[in-house]
Amino acid sequence: MTGKADFTEQEWEQLRDAPPLAGLIVITADKGGTVRETIAMAKAYTEARQQHGSSQLLDELVASKPGRDHTHHSSYEELREYGMGRLREAVALLQGKATADEVDDFRRFVLSVADRVARQHKENGADISEREQAAIGEITAAMA
Repeated sequence: MTGKADFTEQEWEQLRDAPPLAGLIVITADKGGTVRETIAMAKAYTEARQQHGSSQLLDELVASKPGRDHTHHSSYEELREYGMGRLREAVALLQGKATADEVDDFRRFVLSVADRVARQHKENGADISEREQAAIGEITAAMA
């Protein structure tokens, strides 16, 4: 099983930053609900973990304080580009050190966080707005 001890501090930070970064991309994809969605991210983070069986990697990620990237972005597009790159890097890092099942579990975990955050605020009567759905689609593609 792969865990925190298998990564350098910088690599662990990169993995730890991925789930909340995906949530932030979804939060900023559409207007409205930002406060509610932000507050819900911590709960979504923990609840999303409960959906994925036994995984030392995910257990240790959830036990760590979620990462908070302090990079400032001047636009949503800049945040999205940066975030997609970081998500691709996180998956590539895992592919070199973890099992295929652990990589798939990580992907599902990140997408679960993004989905739960998106569902915290209805937009125009929809559970997930078109922009949020598009952001989740891009997150999915970046981690493929």
